[in-house]
Amino acid sequence: MTATTGQHARQDMQTVVTRTVGQAREHRAGLQGKVALVPTMGALHDGHTEHIRICRGLADHVLVSVFVNPTQFGPGEDFQKYPRSQEVDIKKCAQAGAAGVFTPSVDELYPPTKPGVDIEVPSLSADLEGQQRPGHFQGVCRVVAKLLNIFHPDFLSLGQKDYQQLRVIEAMLADLMMHVRVVEIPTVREPDGLAMSSRNRSLDAEQRQRALGLSKALRQARSLVEEEGETDPQAVEQAMCSVMQAHQIDVDYAVLRHPKTLGELTCVEPTLTGGVIALTAGRVGTVRLIDNMRLGGPAEK
Repeated sequence: MTATTGQHARQDMQTVVTRTVGQAREHRAGLQGKVALVPTMGALHDGHTEHIRICRGLADHVLVSVFVNPTQFGPGEDFQKYPRSQEVDIKKCAQAGAAGVFTPSVDELYPPTKPGVDIEVPSLSADLEGQQRPGHFQGVCRVVAKLLNIFHPDFLSLGQKDYQQLRVIEAMLADLMMHVRVVEIPTVREPDGLAMSSRNRSLDAEQRQRALGLSKALRQARSLVEEEGETDPQAVEQAMCSVMQAHQIDVDYAVLRHPKTLGELTCVEPTLTGGVIALTAGRVGTVRLIDNMRLGGPAEK
């Protein structure tokens, strides 16, 4: 069955909702053809449905996990307040053409009687988000590995908005020799440039305007590097930070890094590094947001 044939066939198929690992594996075993997995923490928005849409063009079946993963939240983070809308999420998945939605409980994925296992990629995870959120990437790698072992998908959909997470998971897959193809989904933005995020719904109107400082800082970096030819990374980073501070964002970081290694740069040379990645993170009120943009590489809107 080709992907196109599969898309037409699924129009009359009901989206299957599974809540246990056993149910999920049974459903997966009955699917013929290529399968794509879209892992999410729920509170779905148009960015998530874009993942499903793109994956439907690659695979015969798209499976979506909806699970707020506790192991990637640290003490004092927003695990309890993270937006949850499971029934609405299931409807969105069905409308987007997903073949199945996996909505496990915490105890289902993390049985309390079994010892846990940490997976770590130190060379990519110690800095940036890893420094701001100790243990975060170990939790991300652990849940992704579990989902891959449950579903054995042909494709794994990952968003470029969580850029460091994307690189960490790619490294985990390569080193552990997991046979799955990563599909990188470009960041989906609101018309005014704000990167779509489940956490955006926690912003009030005034905070929503302030949050634009993250994407504006990235566009400032792009202007300096691509239009003005600035080669000093510290000058660009300071300019990014100033834009964020002008929008009253509590800055965690505003940096330029190598797009593959995420290493620090002594000179901005996009033609030698295959582009430069600019990354921003900060808090608007109590809401923490991240964003990024590739400079000197493929054009972003």
